[in-house]
Amino acid sequence: MRLSGKVAVITGAASGMGKAIAELFAVEGAKVVVSDLRVEAAQTVVADIEAKGGTALAVAANVAKEEDVQHLIDTTVEQFGTLDILINNAGIMDNFVPAGDVTDELWERIFAINTTGPMRTTRKALSIFLDKKSGVIVNIASAGGLYGSRAGAAYTASKHAVVGFTKNVGFQYATSGIRCNAIAPGGVSTNIGTTINAPNPFGMEKAMAGMGLNPRAGEPEEIAKVALFLASDESSFVNGAVVTADAGWTAY
Repeated sequence: MRLSGKVAVITGAASGMGKAIAELFAVEGAKVVVSDLRVEAAQTVVADIEAKGGTALAVAANVAKEEDVQHLIDTTVEQFGTLDILINNAGIMDNFVPAGDVTDELWERIFAINTTGPMRTTRKALSIFLDKKSGVIVNIASAGGLYGSRAGAAYTASKHAVVGFTKNVGFQYATSGIRCNAIAPGGVSTNIGTTINAPNPFGMEKAMAGMGLNPRAGEPEEIAKVALFLASDESSFVNGAVVTADAGWTAY
């Protein structure tokens, strides 16, 4: 069991990649905090984990709110005594809106969830990790954080920011026993598409231009396996890295 005795927080864990990560981590021995806006769905994930002999806790949290982030990590420590692994998975799409049409409201909402959220959870986690001289952070970035037009302007910029943040944290805290890496998934079969409600025709046309090159969509469980590697001691020499998981799509 590669995560035996570890305590892990996963944001956006009521469905999709977050759910798959929570379930796999529990199988591998971690005590898992399933965090999501939709607490009832998170509790269903917890019930499934517990039914299989795992240990889990559901905590409602909106990562765009500082008080929710504080509550999430504080509750984790109160319940399980510490925090060892942070998975920043929560994120939303931006309706493919290009720069010429993006509003301040959309830009700020995307960044609040996709970029400022991971910063806040990381900041809180570091206060624990530094005392312990150990800790692991895994950010879910995106192929959109490596290339220019896999989504709209706000999502693209937000995920590029996550990549830069990952590298900054990874290097600056490396000598404190803390590692920070990111996963850049390609197209994965999750419900993030439900955050797309009125796609911009121009932006969507540009973003879809490269879809014909995509070998296939991934499954959440495939991303979870990458997260497990990065969260475990098996990746002890991997830090400040971005692992692309996209069936070769961006290798073209």
